[in-house]
Amino acid sequence: MRLIDTHTHLDFPDFDADRGALLGRCRDLGVERMVVLGVHQANWQRVWDLALAEDGLYAAFGLHPVYLDEHLPAHVEALRDWLTRHAGHPKLCAVGEFGLDYFLEQLDRERQQQLFEAQLKLAIEFELPALLHVRRAHAATIATLKRLKPARGGIIHAFAGSYEEAREYLKLGFKLGLGGAPTWPQALRLRKVVTQLPLEAIVLETDSPDMAPAMHPNQRNSPDHLPAICTALAELRGISAEQLASASSRNATELFGWRPA
Repeated sequence: MRLIDTHTHLDFPDFDADRGALLGRCRDLGVERMVVLGVHQANWQRVWDLALAEDGLYAAFGLHPVYLDEHLPAHVEALRDWLTRHAGHPKLCAVGEFGLDYFLEQLDRERQQQLFEAQLKLAIEFELPALLHVRRAHAATIATLKRLKPARGGIIHAFAGSYEEAREYLKLGFKLGLGGAPTWPQALRLRKVVTQLPLEAIVLETDSPDMAPAMHPNQRNSPDHLPAICTALAELRGISAEQLASASSRNATELFGWRPA
């Protein structure tokens, strides 16, 4: 299998002790490309240095809604400057992670919306895909995407919405990121939605070190779990793991504008 992990946080300290060995295991397992996402201004340089240092790693930069109280108005302009500085570099693949989080009630929704729209406009300006965090905020996200119409689309990370919401995202040019969550037997609604999605909608991800799959409970999640996640989701859909790996990698390659591996 040849796989692409479209959503990791490999820069996090969770991986400091064994990052090199982990990347070697990933290559041996066929996880050929991984996207590392920035979440606040303070970690962009760390993400960039990691992407430059390792073959197969690509970088995206954004201001994550969970860190809303850390983001300053100046950080949006700093993001524009950062994207300008690295525009056209083959290691820069997207704007993200950003979006809306209505699960955490302490996060001001109006400030989230302003930050979301500002970054979506940057994705449009720089003609990059948008890698979106959407938690209990699908209606607001879909409405915003319909209004601003990002031409490059992007990925709805850790998609856990309904089939109807999935269809809306697909019409807007977005792919749906699937990882550990639907491998859990109790995720009944999500597992049903996964069986209904067209193959051209799906990209695979881990969200490492978070969202461990059912086969690795209560552990640090890792890109080397992606083959097991792919196998579990393929079984759920009644297809071979190779079919799902091929389709998801093709979808990611096309979305990011990469040459096939």
